[in-house]
Amino acid sequence: MPDAPAPIGVVTVSDRASRGIYEDKGGPAIEAALARILASPWRAVRRVVPDERPVIEAALRELADAEGCALIVTTGGTGPAPRDVTPEATEAVCERMLPGFGELMRAVSLRAVPTAILSRQTAGTRGRSLIVNLPGKPSAIGECLDAVFPAIPYCIDLIGGPRLETDPAVCKAFRPAGA
Repeated sequence: MPDAPAPIGVVTVSDRASRGIYEDKGGPAIEAALARILASPWRAVRRVVPDERPVIEAALRELADAEGCALIVTTGGTGPAPRDVTPEATEAVCERMLPGFGELMRAVSLRAVPTAILSRQTAGTRGRSLIVNLPGKPSAIGECLDAVFPAIPYCIDLIGGPRLETDPAVCKAFRPAGA
């Protein structure tokens, strides 16, 4: 069914949000950015998990393998604190790492804050899923997604996922001629 909404995983990694102590602001910020960027139909498959590597890994595996999410976007757990383990969980479940995503996001964030060098965002692929780690700060989520999204649809094409179209007035996805 070509018009079926593509499932996109949205994972908030936060001890407090997973316990209901803190309102999840990262997941909604991801969804708002995706709603602004994407022109093709999609639906969010949400997860809010604690900063525990086995739980994060299980959520990423489930979203990729069982839910069939072509794109999985995480927020939180990318700093240098001892409980920040999202990059390690991502690396553990991915077959291939794509370090350029983190490099670009840090470069963009450095324009706003000098502490962006402390962020350890990364990205990688698991089967037909692209997993992208974003920072936990809601204002940085849109900024980072805007920076890397031009490459995301073609990456998903290359790994055999569904064709994602962007709103060219917001984000012009790059695809080589004929792709």
